[in-house]
Amino acid sequence: GGIPVVQRAAGLATYALGDPLAAAALLERAARSYGDDAKLAATLVASYAALNRGGDARRAAALAPRAADVQLALAWAELVALGGDRVTGARAVRELAERADVERSPARRAMAAALRAVAAARAGEGDLVRAELRTAAAEREGLAAYERAFLGYLEGVALREAGWPEEARRAFEAAMQAAPGTIGEALARRERANMLASGPAREPAP
Repeated sequence: GGIPVVQRAAGLATYALGDPLAAAALLERAARSYGDDAKLAATLVASYAALNRGGDARRAAALAPRAADVQLALAWAELVALGGDRVTGARAVRELAERADVERSPARRAMAAALRAVAAARAGEGDLVRAELRTAAAEREGLAAYERAFLGYLEGVALREAGWPEEARRAFEAAMQAAPGTIGEALARRERANMLASGPAREPAP
C-alpha cells in the first residue's frame, strides 16, 4: 500500500466502485509522486465532489488545472458540493462546451450538458433544463453502463434542483439499475435516500 503506482491504481478502482472516501485517501498519497497526472487529478477532484467537499476539490484541481476531465469534475463540485461556487461552476460549464477536447468526446459532451442542466435548474430556467437533459440523453446512448449511471445521477440532481422531485426520484432509480456497484449507482442511491428521508414532495403546478 505504500507504493505510489499501487496507490494510484487502487484509488482509481475504489472510486469507480463507489468508495470516494477511500479513493481520495489513496490518490492524495499517490499524487506526491505523480505530479500533474490528469487522470489521477480528475479522479481525486471527482472523489471530493462526491464527498461534498468543494474546497478540497478546488485544491486537487490545481494538480492538472487545464485538463478537460479535471475541469469537468471541478465544475461538478462547484455546482453540487458543499462549499462550491455556483456562479463559477455555471460559467465553467458554458466555457467547457467550446473546448475541442470536450467536443470530440461523447462522454464529455454528455457530462457537460448534464452539468449545464444543473446550472440551469439553479437559475430557475426550466425550459433550458429540459433541453440540456435531452442533449445529455442523446449523447449517452452509446456510452458504457457505468457512464450512463453517473449521467443518470446528474440528471436526477438537475431535476431535483428544478423542483421536479418525482422525476428526480425516477432518474436516480434508473441510474441505480443501470450499473450496480459503480460510483454512479452509489451517488444515485445516496441522493434517492436523502429525498425519501426528507419526506414526500409535490410537483409544482404547471
